[in-house]
Amino acid sequence: MASFPRLLSVRTQFVEKVSGSTLNQLLDSLLQRGIINEGEMDSARIKPKADRARDVIDVVRNKGAEASNSLINDLRELDPYLSETLHLSFSHSPRR
Repeated sequence: MASFPRLLSVRTQFVEKVSGSTLNQLLDSLLQRGIINEGEMDSARIKPKADRARDVIDVVRNKGAEASNSLINDLRELDPYLSETLHLSFSHSPRR
């Protein structure tokens, strides 16, 4: 199963349910691994939580399957309950 279409299918629930703290941790992780750049992170951080969540999903989806898998893996680690609620699972092996 490709992860970026999967992210689109859970976008609304993700926006509604993800915490601000988890979003900030996701942004930090995505920046650290080079999936997003500082400009993308800074742009997302100044927005309200719902808009920040939309940015995270949309920017990562537009970067393809590998980036989407990274987001899913990070979410599973940071908020296993939300990940399970959204029925997100690893599309590939966990990252190294």
